[in-house]
Amino acid sequence: MKQIKTVTFKMINPSELYDPRNNGYSHLVIVPPNMRSIHIAGQGGENKNGELSEDFDQQVQQVFYNIQHALASAQAQLSDIAVLRILVVEHNAEKHQLLIQVIQDLWKNHAFPACTLIPVSRLALTGMQIEIEATAYTA
Repeated sequence: MKQIKTVTFKMINPSELYDPRNNGYSHLVIVPPNMRSIHIAGQGGENKNGELSEDFDQQVQQVFYNIQHALASAQAQLSDIAVLRILVVEHNAEKHQLLIQVIQDLWKNHAFPACTLIPVSRLALTGMQIEIEATAYTA
């Protein structure tokens, strides 16, 4: 049997607002006092050698790989993330759907974090198509 970690904060989607779960996020996250905060700087789609794929899907996969390694170094995991801030260059419906699918696959057994997607014209590195900043909490 697969064990699912119990999240120590609460995700809420008020009935007065549309249900965002099909888009891979929650409207609100309530974090109780005295939890350890983990702030992860914006991670791009570059590998550990600083190389970027030209493919958006590959950059998305690499971003979440990078985030998971950052979390692991702080003894945390994806389900500990309360908030994501996602910046996408030349955002379009295809990129949005791909991103939603990846988030749904990664959080399939957990509530989704609160999330803001911000279309941008450019990021720090030439060829960088996505950057994700995350805030996680652990007991």
